[in-house]
Amino acid sequence: MARLFGTDGVRGLANGELTPELALSIAASAARVLAAHDRSHRQVAVVGRDPRASGEMLEAAVVAGLASAGADVLRVGVQPTPAVAYLVGALEADLGVMISASHNPMPDNGIKLFAAGGHKLPDGIEDEIEAGLDSDGPRPTGAEIGRVSDVDDAIDRYTNHLLAATPHPLTGLRIVVDCANGAASFAAPEVYRKAGAEVIAIHADPDGININEGCGSTHPEKLQALVLEHGADLGIAHDGDADRCLAVDASGELVDGDQIMAILALAMAEAGELTHDTLVATVMSNLGLHLAMRDHQVSLRTTAVGDRYVLEELRSGGYALGGEQSGHVVFPALATTGDGLLTALRVMSRVASTGKPLAELAGVMRKLPQVLVNVRVSDKATVATSDAVREAVEAVEAELGDEGRVLLRPSGTEQLVRVMVEAPSQEIAQAAADRLAGVVSSVS
Repeated sequence: MARLFGTDGVRGLANGELTPELALSIAASAARVLAAHDRSHRQVAVVGRDPRASGEMLEAAVVAGLASAGADVLRVGVQPTPAVAYLVGALEADLGVMISASHNPMPDNGIKLFAAGGHKLPDGIEDEIEAGLDSDGPRPTGAEIGRVSDVDDAIDRYTNHLLAATPHPLTGLRIVVDCANGAASFAAPEVYRKAGAEVIAIHADPDGININEGCGSTHPEKLQALVLEHGADLGIAHDGDADRCLAVDASGELVDGDQIMAILALAMAEAGELTHDTLVATVMSNLGLHLAMRDHQVSLRTTAVGDRYVLEELRSGGYALGGEQSGHVVFPALATTGDGLLTALRVMSRVASTGKPLAELAGVMRKLPQVLVNVRVSDKATVATSDAVREAVEAVEAELGDEGRVLLRPSGTEQLVRVMVEAPSQEIAQAAADRLAGVVSSVS
């Protein structure tokens, strides 16, 4: 049987794979496991959600599961994922539960768990929770049943934290923010205005159905058009649970997570905040980021794809900044997980403090054209050990030299090999990727 917990919690079709019965079982098992590890006090859990309709149903199930296992519940309502992570620490809770499927379509939902302090639960604890799903006890009674209360000032606690982490006011900036009709719909416009910006908010009217629907970081086209229409200095795009941030410059050009990390890494290095002058990114980050960091004497450490691997590297090395091309950026000194609002505030603060437009700041990095081809194979292991594939990769790498890069990566869930090539031009990258894809296909 496949492991229930993926790299970012449990996700699936709400009321399909992710039923209220499963949500209740996960919550009850989590409370029992944590109580078994620390019996010194009654467990306290923070529960938040994004605004998709199924979140109401799943929140009720999660709260019931936690309380039935003896944990007290602090409901914080509709909040960004990073807000829930922050509030776990701020409220001195033992567990955090975020009900969201992030950038996934509305019919999906998910459950993400945070340990004390707002950190990701260790794999071992997740395994214990999964192993305890079929357990029916112990079941406390009477006064031992968990109590449920609402945290009325949750959003204020989170936005005050964000404002304290913003190094320069945004006075004079006109921005457009796309909230994806998601969890950032109130918090993002509110905190950006409090930081001093003139804010035009779009897709900030969630109705439970319209989250991520043709908007947000996965569909930035309307944001790009409105930045031009309003003569804004820049635009910010969030996903459904606001743990990501992409940007748009004044000319309507998209600024992705790699460019955002380049801007922030240099700003932090200048301020003496970039520990060991090192940035952490995944293997999918553009070669242009590697070259830009090398030119500015910043080391770049790469990890496997997934925010959990970025977090592991940040913690093990004591580094201060890391993230993904998708706009999932982590500042360990300020947050325990990716925070799209914090990222946006830091980028806008850099624009305001330098007086330079976003396009100029992002220009420190030249993005190389990147082509990704998914090749369906019968056996990924055969591809990994193939001499023909290795020789083909070496030949393309020799042709590209320092001006390109090749990455072959097997899918973690399917019989697919992902062929990624970066090169000086789109044509060169496409030709090389197609050539390698042909070799991969022929050996399996």
